[in-house]
Order: sequence, then structure tokens, then C-alpha cells
Amino acid sequence: MTTQQTIGFIGFGAMASRMGDNLKKAGYALVAYTPSGKGGDGSTPFLPSAAEVAKKADIVLVCVPDDEALAAAMYGESGALAGMHENQLLLNTSSVSPEATDALQKAGEEKGISVIDCPVSGSTPEAEAGALVVLAGGDDALIARAQPVFDCIGKTTVHAGPSGSGARLKLVINGVMGAGLAAVAETIAYGLAAGLDRSMLFDALGEVAVISPHHKRKIRAAKDGDFTPQFPTRLMQKDMRLLLDAGARLAVPMPTMAATTQQLSLTRRAAANEDYSALIGVMEHIVANDA
Repeated sequence: MTTQQTIGFIGFGAMASRMGDNLKKAGYALVAYTPSGKGGDGSTPFLPSAAEVAKKADIVLVCVPDDEALAAAMYGESGALAGMHENQLLLNTSSVSPEATDALQKAGEEKGISVIDCPVSGSTPEAEAGALVVLAGGDDALIARAQPVFDCIGKTTVHAGPSGSGARLKLVINGVMGAGLAAVAETIAYGLAAGLDRSMLFDALGEVAVISPHHKRKIRAAKDGDFTPQFPTRLMQKDMRLLLDAGARLAVPMPTMAATTQQLSLTRRAAANEDYSALIGVMEHIVANDA
């Protein structure tokens, strides 16, 4: 960059702050807004509203947990859209519904703002390493404008298609992730109930090819009872709910996703802020009769 650009973060939690660290290393300046005024390690300046962040930033990057948080951050007198100018770039990395994604794109278009839906695949370790997969929806020219930012936070950018495609692809990916974890949790529960040695069982699942690297990481942590949040249960359950709703709107039968959503709803009641792999622990407690 010939001149330093400023990235304005709306939302600066576990994922966003790690993305911000990588952007700072690449030479970007940061400002941020969260409702609490907190986030990161304290080195990033916080402003009093999303609109103020948008006014100070060259590029606005949104990373909030759900549709309701997105609406609160984007719209109204203090929302980001109120502070943005024509042709400014708005990168929405949030995992939200297709409807919320489309509404934001339309609102941006009405103001001449360039909106890209670009949720990311990966958890906090990938965010810290700058190794996320960016799932971007928008036209070629917009993606090219955002590519320098994407290259700082991710190892790969998937151009999923026109606006809204990134949000829809994210639901597909998280559905596979959630259902895979549910299968792991249920089969571990069976193995324990059937009398298999616990240590052997967890170690064996870490060796076989049918388990994904992501789920192997979860199994290793679950063996030690470590459910430190890399992807909190409340967010995974939310994504499964969004996928189930999106599928129903298109009359796509999704019985596996429905069952997984129920499993994660149970886990959310028990461990909302722990990693979603806490479902493994929930199932283990059930078969041990100490739930």
C-alpha cells in the first residue's frame, strides 16, 4: 500500500480481533466499535458508534454473531450505513441468514455502497494464523477490490457467486461440520456404553481416515474434557437453525440437519459459551448416567 488504509471493525470479538491482528501486521490501521466498547487486547481504538467507525474507515468489516446484531449495527442513525459514503467497501464476514444478507446488499446498493458477503470458514486457530477460507459473494470487480484484505486474513478466497452466495455456502459448510460432530458424539457414546476403553476409543478415532482433521482436533480436546471455545455452541446452534430454516424455505428435506439442530440446542442449554464439541461431553455424561 502506498498510503495506509484504515479498516473499521464492527464487532471485535475472538475472530475479528485475530483478523485485525493480521491486518495490522500487513500495514493497515484499525478502529473498532462494539456495544460494550471492549474487545481485542486494548491496542485498537474504539469509537462510540458504528457510524463513527464508518466515517473514519476506508473499508468497513463487519463481524457480528447473528441477524439481530447485524441489524443493530448497520441501520439507524448510529448504524454503519449512516456513516458510509458512496463506493465505500463493506465486508460482511458475519454468519447470518440469506435474508439478512440480501437486505444488507439492497440497503447498500440504494446508497451506492459496495457490499460483499464474505463469511469465513475456520475457527480461532485459523483466524490467528491468517489461514481462514473466505467465502465471498459479489461480482468480480468487487472481489478484486477486497482481495488484499482477504489475503491478509485467509489462505484461500472462494468466489461463491453473486451477492448472497457466500452466506449460503457458509450454511452448507457449517451444516457438514455440525452434522459430522453429532455423528462423532453419538458413536463415541455408543462405544463407551458398549464397554470400549475410553482412552483407546478416543485415540483410535484420531487415527482413522473417515474422521476429518477438524473433528480429530475436537476429539483430542474432548478426551481431556477441554471445551475451550474455538466455535461456541451458541453460534453453531444458530447456524444450524439458519440452515434448517433456509432449507425449509426451498422445500429441501433435511432430517439429519433437524436432528443435529436438536442435539446442539440441548448442548446450548448446557454449555452455550463452550466449544460446540461440548456435545461429545454431553453424550458421554448421558451414557455414564451422570447427566
